[in-house]
Amino acid sequence: MDISGRLAQANGRLRSSKIGIAIQQRGNTLWLRGTFPPKSNSGKTKPHQQRISLRTKENPQGVKATIAGLQYAEQQARAIALQLDKGQFNWADWQLGQAQEAETVSDWVEKFETEYWRRRSRNQQTETTWKKDYQIVFPKFVEFAKDAEISVDLIIKFVSQTKPDTRSRKRACDILGRLGKFAKLENLDAIKELSGNYSPGTVSPRSLPTDEQIAQWRDKITNSGWQWIYGMCAAYGLRPHEVFHVDMLDFPIARVSDETKTGERFIYPLYPEWVESWNLKEIVLPNLVSMKDSSNAKLGTKISGFFYDFKIPFPPYNLRHCYARRCFEFGFTPGETHLKKHHKY
Repeated sequence: MDISGRLAQANGRLRSSKIGIAIQQRGNTLWLRGTFPPKSNSGKTKPHQQRISLRTKENPQGVKATIAGLQYAEQQARAIALQLDKGQFNWADWQLGQAQEAETVSDWVEKFETEYWRRRSRNQQTETTWKKDYQIVFPKFVEFAKDAEISVDLIIKFVSQTKPDTRSRKRACDILGRLGKFAKLENLDAIKELSGNYSPGTVSPRSLPTDEQIAQWRDKITNSGWQWIYGMCAAYGLRPHEVFHVDMLDFPIARVSDETKTGERFIYPLYPEWVESWNLKEIVLPNLVSMKDSSNAKLGTKISGFFYDFKIPFPPYNLRHCYARRCFEFGFTPGETHLKKHHKY
């Protein structure tokens, strides 16, 4: 039975009454969602968004998504709102209803996000990581799962929709593998096996510029700031945004600060003669508007935009791949050219 129209009307009445509780349909049952006091075992101290099941001893299966069930749910929402206003709300009254909470994909994603930010400070770098990875995968997985319980089989079905050996497949496997581990699922290796062979480092050598071409394109750049950025990416294999977080106090070694993806590390140049002839010791940045408040992702986008506008026939990240190629040719691993944290793509 489709009650979506009636559900919208009921929630509209609650909003008109200035009641901050909404009725949600999950599968064939109805739940309430709103800002409630923390549960005694949650470790939280402030009210936050939570769900309430309408299960009771008399009706342990919950309230069905029917017109009668909707009327009951609206009555309960109003009664709970009154309890909250009087400071009389007690989770013990709903203990049976919450016994099976947090089993669906949506519940586990919500719990994962809460724990994720509990362990990390919110800054531009962590916000960017969340948006570029987790926020790309989680909403799609929640939509795919509907109200299904989380399971390895469900994750595999979702991941199998992505193209093999692609960044999308690898990202989905990585992110949902972490979610599965958080939910204490078994047989997570089955997810890992689907990751395939994609790696940002697996670039065809034929698509990379030669070292001679790299030097030639650097000489064509007339703006000293962009010339310096290009040279740093080429000589030190930096990620594009890292050129804004580097100092040259230990020249010719470059120090990348801890505001970047892999944190602080010291890097040797390849080739050393490039850093000398290009005078990379002297930091010269282009005059970019709002650069100070830009996230790492936006900084990287600005550099990619310059490469595109200047018609450089390869993206800035290829300079990093060429640095890795040089390491291989000289018998180094990229990690051996770094005095601190490893070279991780």
